Amino acid sequence: MRSLLITNAKIVNDGEIQEADILIKSGRIEKIASEITADATSTVYDARGKILMPGMIDGQVHFREPGMEHKATIATESRAAVAGGITSYMDMPNTIPNTLTAEILEEKYQLAAKHSLANYSFYLGASNDNLESIKSLDPNAACGVKVFMGASTGNMLVDDPDTLEQIFKHSPILVATHCEDTPTILENEESYRQIHGDDIPFELHPIIRSEEACYKSSSFAVELAKQHGTKLHVLHISTAKEVELFSNDDLQDKQISAEACVHFLVFSDEDYAEKGSLIKCNPAIKTAEDRAGIIQGLMEGRIDTIATDHAPHTWEEKQNSYFQAPSGLPLVQYALPAILENYHDGIFTLEFIAEKVSHAVAKRFQIKDRGYIREGYWADLTLIDLDKTTKALHRNVLSKCKWTTFDGYEFRSSIVATWVNGNRVWYNGEIEDNSLGMRLAFER
Repeated sequence: MRSLLITNAKIVNDGEIQEADILIKSGRIEKIASEITADATSTVYDARGKILMPGMIDGQVHFREPGMEHKATIATESRAAVAGGITSYMDMPNTIPNTLTAEILEEKYQLAAKHSLANYSFYLGASNDNLESIKSLDPNAACGVKVFMGASTGNMLVDDPDTLEQIFKHSPILVATHCEDTPTILENEESYRQIHGDDIPFELHPIIRSEEACYKSSSFAVELAKQHGTKLHVLHISTAKEVELFSNDDLQDKQISAEACVHFLVFSDEDYAEKGSLIKCNPAIKTAEDRAGIIQGLMEGRIDTIATDHAPHTWEEKQNSYFQAPSGLPLVQYALPAILENYHDGIFTLEFIAEKVSHAVAKRFQIKDRGYIREGYWADLTLIDLDKTTKALHRNVLSKCKWTTFDGYEFRSSIVATWVNGNRVWYNGEIEDNSLGMRLAFER
């Protein structure tokens, strides 16, 4: 395998930006220095004028395989991911069958080993009756244990209080939670059914899946984690009120952490009039004040990571009325360009973005040798042109669903190249190398 020398890159890593060369051999970063001389075995790439960051590690995706391949597959979604600068992802358990046993978990790894361009890991799901599978889980076999503490799509709601407490008490690894209170949501649904029947306006989605429903559940999760010493990661925070539940301690010292998702940084309830079902997701996108509160929470260190919650559905499915239109939207291909808009607006620094999409994810999930640009680490890299725009269009979407909520939007940055384990899988608008990704390893 030829070595790769990337020269003249502006490297964003570990809170600094420096211009340097990077030598990559056998998929790993061998040397970082101000100047490295190429030898006869090296392929040289001049990255002058561009930004080199560690690839985004997406802590929450729904790639739909197995069981829902009409919406998406590991092959299609991993291609969309690397096009968006995402080099590793962690996939959720509400596939068919639900990922509730070590055996089903291993079957998903075998699928990914055959089809995924990006690196991968999978969550073990929690249910009301798989406590023993959780207790016996090898800590290195999954990225986390996913608990649906509220209503969502699928049939994995853990609503038995005793079971929930036992999961928090005995999980050998990080517990990641979807927090919404089902009784509150059902009561709100019934109230608006009385007014609108089944044809509820999408603008009411954040009222039905309300701040109260989210806060009631997430505060309960935090309470349980404190009681049992659980390593807790609360997913897709959607309200400013929830941000108050989390400390701004250094991530290394945190027992309880939180995640923001791209769409909550971009959209608000003002967008339902135009976007309708295309931004229907669970939890719901809420007010502009909530969006500002989430951004502030990230900047204060109360929210630790940024993910996508990429959850594609077919265009036809999304054209249904309120109760029939499924929740979720495709995001991986334009996630990093969307986050970089905050850099162009002077809100986030590049160093801050690298921390939230790469470093912090690797730290929180204890991922081995990834998430940083360091000698000895795997060469998972994304090269960004801050001066070249990217126009999001349905026809350019690599996800199987072939649509994007961002259709027509022109981002001010572009993803020039993505390297996964040293292989340049994405370059200048095309999948260049079909080399497969690797299973993430953990240091636990």
